[in-house]
Amino acid sequence: MNERFPVSMPRILLVEDDAISAAYLGEVAASLPAQVDVASSVAEALAIAAIHRHALLLIDAHLPDGRGATLLQALRAQGVTAPALAHTAAAEVAIRDDLLAAGFADVLRKPLGMAELRQSLQRHLPQAMATPVALTDLPCWDDAAALAALGGQRTNVDALRGLFVEELPGQRHRITRACIEGNEAGVRDELHRLVASCGFVGAAQMGQVVRRMQATPLDRDALAALQSAVEDVMTSAWASGG
Repeated sequence: MNERFPVSMPRILLVEDDAISAAYLGEVAASLPAQVDVASSVAEALAIAAIHRHALLLIDAHLPDGRGATLLQALRAQGVTAPALAHTAAAEVAIRDDLLAAGFADVLRKPLGMAELRQSLQRHLPQAMATPVALTDLPCWDDAAALAALGGQRTNVDALRGLFVEELPGQRHRITRACIEGNEAGVRDELHRLVASCGFVGAAQMGQVVRRMQATPLDRDALAALQSAVEDVMTSAWASGG
């Protein structure tokens, strides 16, 4: 799903494995307003953080596959600099002290009232309000450009677009993986092939986003814009039955 959010709206990563707690915390955070990405494990949180840039992290102290402190350490190693808040049902002072020592800006104790949670989030959000890359206003598909590139044959356009959409998930995975690994040459190689394909099939929006990313291959915002463009193309293909 590719939703459009106001430029000023912050993005929050919420890590919580309990469905009820995640729903409550997510609703309060979204009401700020904010865009909220929800992860239920360390692995899922790391995968989401590799794609999107967040203004704030809200992390459960205890997760099914690890501790919140360990996740924060891994996120920092991954280059994530957003302030982080821990949330826990534990009341022990020692646990709070350990979480603060691990790098969390604050520790929120559950259950947490709506007003208290909102105040905590708002207190820390201004430290990292990032402006995301604006999505292009170009159309998803430029039929005229595709027909011109392929000799005016509509059947050729349709066939190549089908192949293009089929290969997109794999290309997205390889680009994302190369970004996570800091493999700039690998990212550039994938982008070079992708931008050529965009030209042939008339993927106007994605082509512009890919060219933007070629200037900053390892930038997280550029990667997030590419992810959004991929979602636009996939959604358009599904809607048209392609």
